[in-house]
Amino acid sequence: MHLPCPLQIPFSSPSLTSMASPLLQNRASMDSVFTFSFFLILSLCFCRSSGYSATAFACDAGSNPAVVGFGFCNGSLGFKERVGDLVKRLTLPEKIGFLINDAGNVSRLGIPKYEWWSEALHGVSYVGPGTKYSNVVPSSTSFPQVILTAASFNASLFEAIGKVVSTEARAMYNVGLAGLTYWSPNVNIFRDPRWGRGQETPGEDPLLSSKYAAGYVRGLQQRDDGDPDRLKVAACCKHYTAYDLDNWKGTDRYHFNAVVTPQDLEDTFQPPFKSCVIDGNVASVMCSYNQVNGKPTCADPDLLAGVIRGQWKLNGYIVSDCDSVDVLYNSQHYTKSPEEAAAKTILAGLDLDCGNFLGKHTEAAVKAGLVNEAAIDKAVSNNFQTLMRLGFFDGNPSKQLYGKLGPKDVCTPEHQELAREAARQGIVLLKNTPKSLPLSASAIKSLAVIGPNANVTKTMIGNYEGIPCKYTTPLQGLSAVVSTTYQPGCINVACSSAQLDEAKKIAASADATVLVVGSDQSIEAESRDRVDLNLPGMQSVLITEVAKASKGPVILIIMTGGGMDITFAKNNDKITSILWVGFPGEAGGAAIADVIFGSFNPCGRLPMTWYPQSYVEKVPMTNMNMRPDPTNGYPGRTYRFYTGETVYSFGDGLSYSDYKHHLVKAPKLVSIPLEEGHICRSSNCQSLDVVQEHCQNLGLDVHLRVKNVGQRSGSHTVFLYSSPPSMHNSPQKYLLGFEKVSLGAGGETVVRFKVDVCKDLSVADEVGSRKVLLGLHVLHVGTVKHSLNVRI
Repeated sequence: MHLPCPLQIPFSSPSLTSMASPLLQNRASMDSVFTFSFFLILSLCFCRSSGYSATAFACDAGSNPAVVGFGFCNGSLGFKERVGDLVKRLTLPEKIGFLINDAGNVSRLGIPKYEWWSEALHGVSYVGPGTKYSNVVPSSTSFPQVILTAASFNASLFEAIGKVVSTEARAMYNVGLAGLTYWSPNVNIFRDPRWGRGQETPGEDPLLSSKYAAGYVRGLQQRDDGDPDRLKVAACCKHYTAYDLDNWKGTDRYHFNAVVTPQDLEDTFQPPFKSCVIDGNVASVMCSYNQVNGKPTCADPDLLAGVIRGQWKLNGYIVSDCDSVDVLYNSQHYTKSPEEAAAKTILAGLDLDCGNFLGKHTEAAVKAGLVNEAAIDKAVSNNFQTLMRLGFFDGNPSKQLYGKLGPKDVCTPEHQELAREAARQGIVLLKNTPKSLPLSASAIKSLAVIGPNANVTKTMIGNYEGIPCKYTTPLQGLSAVVSTTYQPGCINVACSSAQLDEAKKIAASADATVLVVGSDQSIEAESRDRVDLNLPGMQSVLITEVAKASKGPVILIIMTGGGMDITFAKNNDKITSILWVGFPGEAGGAAIADVIFGSFNPCGRLPMTWYPQSYVEKVPMTNMNMRPDPTNGYPGRTYRFYTGETVYSFGDGLSYSDYKHHLVKAPKLVSIPLEEGHICRSSNCQSLDVVQEHCQNLGLDVHLRVKNVGQRSGSHTVFLYSSPPSMHNSPQKYLLGFEKVSLGAGGETVVRFKVDVCKDLSVADEVGSRKVLLGLHVLHVGTVKHSLNVRI
């Protein structure tokens, strides 16, 4: 797709070499050729030195007048008509070229190559061949890893970050450095604490994950002109579905069959994807490597054509995870031939293959009668319509809405400040002995900064990263406020040995000590699940020994994606404060300093349960069941079902202020209208099917007064939970809604929740059907509880 200026042919192209060489040899006798050659060399030198790369654009009548007569280039026609015109002009091999991420060009129609694979998990990323950096745009804003942003529980922040990322993506597209289709966000449920990719997700709760999914997608996709049919960039929700194991004790994602009950599928694994499509109007969904109940997700017509496109009405394309089609044939042996694999995936509803399997085997599948050309037309039409909505077929983007964006719009001060603000809002204060934090910058004359993550850069941005605008490490952030001394304590997070003497020495003489420990991508990452929940190596020894030697308060900072069993530190009185900072992004060190020294009042809450090590010793990662099983002692998973001990619980998080809640308004009774003759009028029903006629306008209002009774202004997340009647293996409690409020010292406000009875008070039954449970539902916010009777 991206071709260099101004000749629009690759520098390494043999055609360029063969054209230039004879011209240069004869330039003395040919003035016109000399002029051309001089211009050619000058152009190449400029392009190489500047890093700029001009781009060929489809339907660009200015550079290719022949496209004027093509219907697919006619912007006055509807997308469907334009797509139909384009598909009719293509041969079967050309169509197949548009079934793969490295889509081929069709020069006779003026269509350049297009690379579909770009990533934008928490900023524009260099992962994937569709995006690169140069000296024109050497970096982009790197926000915190998703798990920390989710800890903010701030839906407006999710969307604001998406908006910044899409602006920077468009700016890079305009100078030939990026695509328009981004395979983000990852909205899988963080089911097991050992999962290496949990850091990429919004956590363990289906509602939070759904709100994050829809918010980030809207930020990426929605245009400033409000046109709902067009896209700023195209997002993609992944990995569909029940994907949350990469490589654990010999079981990997390429061979794993996730055995999932219909109940768990409906109320745990599917909601974020459903919200992506229905609430976020996402342009794409990516199917995963794993099988679900014996079928590869990318070859399951029920999951793809049936649910995503049929029930949820996806307006966009379905793409495979990279080489998933190859995996289901070569690793899972799901089909007998590659042609059958190609046919099954296309017929299941797959539109685009990340990889080249469909490029190699689809034509043979058509010739063998396994799939017809109409199915190919349908798939490429979904792909083309997405590109149409992005303006790909509208010529040079400089004449379009975002055409004026460029390098000046990447890494702006406002974008970098938002990265810092996102980290501040996500940081979770887990422990704070009275009078410990915040530290006083004027009282602290010396601060000891210790630990293997105390001065890291790349660790802070996690995976699926780009090149950040700049880094502020924890040490740099703290050193900007007070005088510091530094010892790493361990050479890396593996911490096979600890340099205790040097660390203890600076802790013993400092007014306060900050320990920054945790993990990095060598411990938890894609294709790398953990086998335990302990801090790596000798980190716990380093923490305990330094705390024992410290003269002043000890602040322990855990920089990880997943939870750790830090019970020893929680119970150690010498450790006065504990913060979890996730992987906090490019400005992580500045945000940490803001919290520690009180210029920001912490307000993050844990988006996942922190289990003790004993939990993973008895629970295999391969067991997908969310609900406990008393017959075999299986304890269940996440705060909704697990009743055992935790190190810290979902939603935990302290502040430098205290907040009080008071119920202002909530009904005590809700009656569900039933038509005459309904079976439940004569029978003792415990639940009702969720159907449209029962649910029309059936809602209730819950209003709460929230007051900041502390001495500092701050932000606070109000969680509204429900504990439903105990039937159909319902959750012990689940999140109905959350709202983030900002209050000055002594300030108060009223938070209003609108509860949709059929959507919010229903649960999934054993076969995956939604039911409204009749009886007593207990609503609770903090210590406030309210009983609500639902009846017919």
